[in-house]
Amino acid sequence: MTPGRGDRAAPPAPEGQWDVRFADAAAAKGWDCLAQQARENTYRAWLTMRTDPRPTAETPRHHRLKGSLAHGAFRGHACEQWQIEVTGGGRVWYPADTTRDTCWITYAGTAHPRATDRR
Repeated sequence: MTPGRGDRAAPPAPEGQWDVRFADAAAAKGWDCLAQQARENTYRAWLTMRTDPRPTAETPRHHRLKGSLAHGAFRGHACEQWQIEVTGGGRVWYPADTTRDTCWITYAGTAHPRATDRR
């Protein structure tokens, strides 16, 4: 969808920072829901993806996904997949595309993603 009147325009990433983009419309919609629920935390997650998307010291709130979710291919590139816990249940998932310095948000939502449930 082409941006239109009244739509937000994210600034381009300055030198040394990563671009943050939505992988699909569902991720964009989930991001908006997450931002409505936890505006400040969502903004902090965006800043983190811009400045430190692959931290050397992981935290319980920002870490690489594990198991079969730890790696994936996005747009033809093998990528590490990361998660930021924005709220108790709200998450953002993104593959970190090091060839383009881009975080592709593949999941954003207010509920814990079912893909991580192990039964």
